[in-house]
Amino acid sequence: MYELNVERINLKDENEVKKVKDFLQTFELLLDDDVDYTIVIKQNEEIIATCSKSKNVFKCFAVSDDLRGEGISDILMGTLSDRLFEEGIYHSFIFTKIKNTSIFTSLGYKLIHQIENVVLLESGIYDIKKYLSDMQKAYNLDPFTEKTAIVMNCNPFTLGHMYLIEEAASEDKEVLVFIVEDDESLFPFIYRYAMVKEGVSHLHNVRVIKGGEYIISQATFPSYFLRKEDEILKAYTILDASIFGKYFCKTLNITKRFIGEEPYCKVTRAYNDALKEILPIYGVEVIEIKRKAFMEDVISASKVRKLIVEGEIPKLLKKIRGYGIACELEMLQATSGINTHNHKRWHRQFKKG
Repeated sequence: MYELNVERINLKDENEVKKVKDFLQTFELLLDDDVDYTIVIKQNEEIIATCSKSKNVFKCFAVSDDLRGEGISDILMGTLSDRLFEEGIYHSFIFTKIKNTSIFTSLGYKLIHQIENVVLLESGIYDIKKYLSDMQKAYNLDPFTEKTAIVMNCNPFTLGHMYLIEEAASEDKEVLVFIVEDDESLFPFIYRYAMVKEGVSHLHNVRVIKGGEYIISQATFPSYFLRKEDEILKAYTILDASIFGKYFCKTLNITKRFIGEEPYCKVTRAYNDALKEILPIYGVEVIEIKRKAFMEDVISASKVRKLIVEGEIPKLLKKIRGYGIACELEMLQATSGINTHNHKRWHRQFKKG
């Protein structure tokens, strides 16, 4: 076979990016906006194969039909894996169509789960079973004790979040609060995690746990092979709920999951519906709690963020005990860096997120 050279695409070069998008379009695929590294293989200056990554997620994979079985996939994945090693990353994921499963399993990838139109695979120095086994040891979780779980973003941590946790803690012996770990939020993960730990320190039956890579964030879920918004949302919610039930609940002996009622956000409402549909299949009860209100207004983290963006931080801080952040004022200022002199910086960061 003739020699094939792999080229890296300059993602700041609009012309080069357009060529990749045009090639992907022939397979009814898109180039996700969050890719940070893209490679192509060309023949006679025409793209014949491509693959990209976003952090440790491989995506936007396509090979010309007449080159299937020629080892192109191996070259692409090997090149991207080398790039991950250079970045100090030794574990990766692939979200793709079910029909591509055999391509990646032949390259050593392990199936995590598949639903109607999406499959998730992984490769690296650990897998989901080892990850959860290590979590058990790290947090000293008794596998024989039934547990209740809550998954939260807490962007930021409000009294609404506190109310949901306290309701779960009042009913059950052990409550695990998983904090979504990606950094696509206004408040970075290390600050959100610190806020929650501080806020629930009085609840001795609550463990605050880093969400890790297997609790999928809607902000980072790939959409390049799904064309419709509703299709993307359904795939994300069903896949995440299924992985949580199949692996987290089984391994950690989680028998209940608490969720907050969602009157505003379409994505969260769809996610709640998916949990109600999927988790009972795995023997897990889903308990929905009515949202806490303050002065006839439902408490919402999005409203807190809106106050920040609009420069209404003094108003927010006045409400801290009734409506807004569920931690000490000093904790809020220390962890988030918010004060009355940096509204513009937070506005810029919020716009980026």
